[in-house]
Amino acid sequence: MGSAGRARLAVLALLASVTVPLVAAGLRSVLWALAGIAGLALAAVGVWWTLAHTGALRALGVALSVTAPIAVLTLYATFGMLGPALLSLGLWLLAVTAARTALTPGHAPGRTASEQTVAEAPRAPWVLMNPRSGGGKVGRFGLVEKARTAGCRVALLDAGRHQDVTELALQAVTEGADLLAVAGGDGTQALVAEVAARHNLPFVVIPAGTRNHFALDLGLDRDDPAAALEALTDGVELGVDLGYAADRVFVNNASFGTYASIVTDPAYRDAKARTTLRTLPGLLTGEDAPRLRAQADGTHLDGLQAVLVSNNPYGRAVDAAHPGRRERLDSGLLGVVCVRVGNTAQAARIVRGPRSGQLIRLNAGEVVVEAGTDTLPVGIDGEYVVLPSPVVCRSAPGALRVRVPRRRPHAPLVSGGATDWPRVARLALGRLSPGSTLGTANLWQ
Repeated sequence: MGSAGRARLAVLALLASVTVPLVAAGLRSVLWALAGIAGLALAAVGVWWTLAHTGALRALGVALSVTAPIAVLTLYATFGMLGPALLSLGLWLLAVTAARTALTPGHAPGRTASEQTVAEAPRAPWVLMNPRSGGGKVGRFGLVEKARTAGCRVALLDAGRHQDVTELALQAVTEGADLLAVAGGDGTQALVAEVAARHNLPFVVIPAGTRNHFALDLGLDRDDPAAALEALTDGVELGVDLGYAADRVFVNNASFGTYASIVTDPAYRDAKARTTLRTLPGLLTGEDAPRLRAQADGTHLDGLQAVLVSNNPYGRAVDAAHPGRRERLDSGLLGVVCVRVGNTAQAARIVRGPRSGQLIRLNAGEVVVEAGTDTLPVGIDGEYVVLPSPVVCRSAPGALRVRVPRRRPHAPLVSGGATDWPRVARLALGRLSPGSTLGTANLWQ
């Protein structure tokens, strides 16, 4: 189906998602929608009480966060509205997905605007591997043997002693490495990526960590880490941005406030959920609760509990096409997500999203984060550090040469942020040519 066909499908599905509840309940469908929103608000209040309080109020919060949505679903089912509501939701998801893909050009494989074909294989590739990452993926997938077969010099991190990852990478460069690679988590990836960028060397990501968000957004197969080695012989090169928090590089994000304070607890690594529930009440409502200030380009924000600064903006969690992923890694912008929830009323309003003022999303070239302290704890790609306050975050556009396999299965489709329904409608009516739907965005596939 072409772009115009997907645009027509999106418009029809959107109209149908509105028509279904109107046919089922007439104007009363507005009341049913309000009941659903009220249920979400009560669930949000329950989550807030669960996280921000202890004792009886926490128990009540758990009960409310579970029973509120169940009560709404039961009410819908009792009055015959559950089926129409689910059908309407499904049609809306179909409409959003079709609309966003309609504004994306064709998916033919091959070189794209952001890719450069690799002319020759590296002569002296060097790979750093962490045998502990991802529950032992290095050993489970035989990555050491496969990398050596591909001509790589392999360095293994020793679990029994501290090793400076940056120094290991610098030593490899001194000894003549012409490509650097990492099989490990995102924190290790970032440290070696910074060395590669500094010396203008290509960098290969081997997704052998637990989550590997960077690999996911590059389109790599996290279930088959060894497939990333194909980049050495049949690869393309992408110009990718790096993020900096002060002098610390990040490939994914830098987190300030609540999360960064939680990971400072020594018990966090072995008991994440228990430590989080134990420390959150004091961090959210206690006297020592962090109150951050942020300046993103010309926008000033204060009274924040948490700030997430990402290397390129993340998609919204409700994005039906690619929830919570970065559709580009070369925009030259930082994504900023701020949370400001200090009481029950604000928790209820958060269901309104960005319009509530409690959840703030924006993009910026530079972000400054500070608090009333000399230092700030920061979670950088999952690693805890302490930096002098204020912390200046910036983007280094196109600083990293990332080499990826020519054929990779999970590259996201670029859709340029929120769905542009007027453009979708013009495309559906034939008033907009498919070739003009993307603008200047690059493809990551």
